[in-house]
Amino acid sequence: MTNKRQPPAASPWWSPSLHADRRPFLLARQGIVGACRAWFAGAGFIEAEPGILQISPGNEAHIGGFATEIVDPDGTRRPLYLHSSPEFVCKKLLAAGEERIFALSRVFRNHERGPLHHPEFTMLEWYRARAPYDQLIADCQGLVAAVARAAGAQVLAWRGQSADPFAPFERLTVAEAFQRHAGIDLLALLDDRDRLAAAAARSGLRITVDDSWSDIFSKVISEKIEPNLGLGRLTVLDEYPLSEAALARPSARDGRVAERFELYACGVELANAFGELTDAAEQRRRFEAEMAERQRIYGESYPLDEDFLAALASMPPASGIALGFERLVMLAAGAQRIEQVIWSPVP
Repeated sequence: MTNKRQPPAASPWWSPSLHADRRPFLLARQGIVGACRAWFAGAGFIEAEPGILQISPGNEAHIGGFATEIVDPDGTRRPLYLHSSPEFVCKKLLAAGEERIFALSRVFRNHERGPLHHPEFTMLEWYRARAPYDQLIADCQGLVAAVARAAGAQVLAWRGQSADPFAPFERLTVAEAFQRHAGIDLLALLDDRDRLAAAAARSGLRITVDDSWSDIFSKVISEKIEPNLGLGRLTVLDEYPLSEAALARPSARDGRVAERFELYACGVELANAFGELTDAAEQRRRFEAEMAERQRIYGESYPLDEDFLAALASMPPASGIALGFERLVMLAAGAQRIEQVIWSPVP
């Protein structure tokens, strides 16, 4: 019988040699945390601390949650989840009367691991009551510059690409990006799965018979558009189709698209922003559609947070944004993998 040599086990994150390699990135992270808090304090925000245990982890079709349960003193057991975003709590705080809040929250997403993904990570979210969502673009411009200064970075960099954190952002609509990078007239193909599939195939993408309109849209974004965004300067990708913005309100300029933008640097998505939807009935309909899609694809769905839907009735008009904190740290500090900027990575 032949004994095959097993590959050596990877060193644990706490091994002195590995920690020594990661420590400069962790110290950069510490400085960036301080810079973010100072920036928000200067802009009149207060810091919230949203609870992690929630009724629902969120209701987006492709975001996986971590389930647990609470046991009451009488032995009653109730299911709960680790939140995938502090969004529901932050919006409840807006309903309660807060005007400007931000949160640096540990969040949890299952089935996600890679150079830019980790099951447990930090989300930086902030919300402005009664503010247009264009204000969030100005916020991002100021915040990214403050982070770069804290890290001593002249550029944000990842995998051979770079972006100037101090340059004015490029602003590009999703429709413009589809035309420029894939040769597709997106707005002419809304809700037409077969014609979008044909256009995507002509652009060189592999489309399968079970790909939905949304699946094809996502393939074009990830394979044709994202690699071209945030090169030289950061890019704001704006005006997503309404069907691709489950928590955003329709644009007043064009009802076919939503008040949603994503921020990119070096081909990496950093942030996702909304002019927030406050119509509880419409939000319920969208959540139910998302959970039906999740059931179809993954064979599971998550409960709706009825308390959140009730809070929407008294929530003021608002704009909000979620930024992947470790990704920004990576690009500012020169790290290549997300584990390099997390103090204690998940085994």
